[in-house]
Amino acid sequence: MQAIETTLAPQAIGPYSQAIMAGDFIFCSGQIPIDPKTGTIIQGGIQEQTTQVLQNLKAVLQAADAGLENVIRTEVYLADMEDFSIMNEIYSQHFASLPYPARATVEVSRLPKNVLIEIACIAQKK
Repeated sequence: MQAIETTLAPQAIGPYSQAIMAGDFIFCSGQIPIDPKTGTIIQGGIQEQTTQVLQNLKAVLQAADAGLENVIRTEVYLADMEDFSIMNEIYSQHFASLPYPARATVEVSRLPKNVLIEIACIAQKK
């Protein structure tokens, strides 16, 4: 196993790695909408927060020499399922070609720092 770390995504806020590479697979920890430059939560609603989360995931994957096109599965956690359609619209702009990753989307009672969204993923190295 190899830990993947980058300063272009938020640093872990607990005892975990941004991602772990095991063989040809990259297991990315959940990303929340923290601006890696400031360490603060992005202002705005689900649209802005989803965009930031996907940018953070992209940065972690790039540190592992991969990209969103290599993602096999995502797990999306929403604070409010009413945000699903907006999240899905932004998500579809980042995963725009087949095959799409497998995905689970669930509403949770609370997310770290009271954000609106968290996304984790599994990718295959190029």
